This record gives sequence, C-alpha cells and structure tokens, in this order.
Amino acid sequence: MDTETLGLRDRKKLQTRENISNQATRLFLEHGFDKVTIADVAAAAQVAKMTVTNYFPRKEDLALDLHDVFVDQLARVVREREPGESALAALRRAYLTAAAEQDPVVGFSGPEFATLINDSPALVARLREFHDEREQLLAATLAAETATTATDIAPRVAAAQLGGVHRVLFDETMRRTLAGQSNDEIATAITEYIGVAFDALAPSLGHYSVR
Repeated sequence: MDTETLGLRDRKKLQTRENISNQATRLFLEHGFDKVTIADVAAAAQVAKMTVTNYFPRKEDLALDLHDVFVDQLARVVREREPGESALAALRRAYLTAAAEQDPVVGFSGPEFATLINDSPALVARLREFHDEREQLLAATLAAETATTATDIAPRVAAAQLGGVHRVLFDETMRRTLAGQSNDEIATAITEYIGVAFDALAPSLGHYSVR
C-alpha cells in the first residue's frame, strides 16, 4: 500500500507492523523459529507483547507475513483476467510473470528463509494452511464468476486442480532453493515447468470460466 495515501494514524500502524515483522524475521533467522518467543520479538521491536499479538495473532504469521496477499493471489488474478481470457490462461500468464520477477509470493524466498521454514514443523503446517485457504477462496471466486453456487462441484474441482499446480510449482521452487540453486536457475526451470503443468490442465480447463 502506498504510504502517501494513508493518514498519519494509518502510517504509524503500518510502520509499527513492519518494524515488528522485520525484527521477528531477524530473530528467527538468527536463532530459529522455535527458539524465539513473542516476548523476544516485542523486546526487539520495543513494543508491548500485546501489541505484537494485536498485529500478528499467531506466531507463525510473524514469519509468514504475506498471508493476505498469498491467499488472495489466485482469486485476484481470476477476478482481474482479460476479456475472453479463461481462468487457466490468466493464472498461467500471472505465474510466468511472477517467475520472471522472482516473486517471493511464489517461493523465491532465498536460502536462509527457505531453511527457516523447512526446519520448523509449525511453519510448514501454517504454509500448508495458506495453500488450503487460497484454494478455497479460488473455488468461491470461480463459483461467482461462473454463476454457480458455492457448493457446486465444478468450481471446487477446478480450484483443486489449479491450486494443486500452484502448490507443486511452489514446492519445486522451495526444493531447488534448499538445494542451493540461484534464483536465476530456478526461474529458468520453473518457467519450463509452468508450461508442462498448465498444458496438462488445458484439455479440461482451457475454456472454463472464460470472461
């Protein structure tokens, strides 16, 4: 969000949130996620413990602080797709762009952060919840875009396939990061895999939810 469009109160809130997040990330990378407490983060950020939990109700979200962006990512792409463009085509185009830009939201987090997540069962579990929430929101969006009910099987099946592809590509990006590959090397490989993955869905979803 552009801080110039915010009032003073909102800017201060955003600065406080960013400070807490930055201090938490620093501590997690230095000591490991499981060894750092909320009290440690509060002390480092020079705020009350309650302030930390007001901004981040779950400790895991201090490390994975892109929850809202991550969960809304696929649904937003579908909502904003071009006229005549299917959900599949829009998501493929968006993923190619994200890979070219080495976007952290699709897994380009760097080796230190990838190791931090991989070494913590709590963070691995929370990230899995992110994927599940994203798929559920995508299903609801596809239902709305195709004028079907939220309980209809078609949008849920489509969301499961599309969400599954994104999950596999994300996991592959993390795997290669942990293996020591550079972001440039990973982006090249993932770009090829995007073609393979989305081509596999084309027969069933190529014309689904065309705007």
